[in-house]
Amino acid sequence: MAQSPVQPHRPVPTPGSPPAPGDSRLRSGVRTAGRMLLGGFLLLAGVSHLGWAREAFHAQVPPWLPLDVDFVVVASGLVEIGLGVGLLLIRRRRVALGWLVAAFFVAVFPGNISQFATGTDSFGLNSDTSRGIRLLFQPLLVLWALWSTGAWRAWRMSRRAGR
Repeated sequence: MAQSPVQPHRPVPTPGSPPAPGDSRLRSGVRTAGRMLLGGFLLLAGVSHLGWAREAFHAQVPPWLPLDVDFVVVASGLVEIGLGVGLLLIRRRRVALGWLVAAFFVAVFPGNISQFATGTDSFGLNSDTSRGIRLLFQPLLVLWALWSTGAWRAWRMSRRAGR
């Protein structure tokens, strides 16, 4: 009678740990490139909050928000700069950073909804259709943040381990 080969034990990766042996280098490289691209995007967007696009960002601050519009634009720009730099440089705590970036995208979503609801033109979004299409991209940014930092993968692994 033939014996079946022994399957090697594969430890469940901890959040922020290097890719598992089954996770190909190509997949890991694509995820890293995605994280770097998102980090660069956030860094550029954050700097633009403080400079050339500062007034354009005013259109995204909901009128019901009880804060100074310019303060909100500058503060969100500084947060974007911090998150962008984090995505580019931080290796440890990458999973936690992914959740923070995703939460930021969720937190600014009401501003995008407000721009759509009030019909405010900015950034070339000068129709309800263009502003509506933009709304569809916000969930993709959340998913991008979770995927590129491994946060989504770590969450799935923790759920499997808890079964």
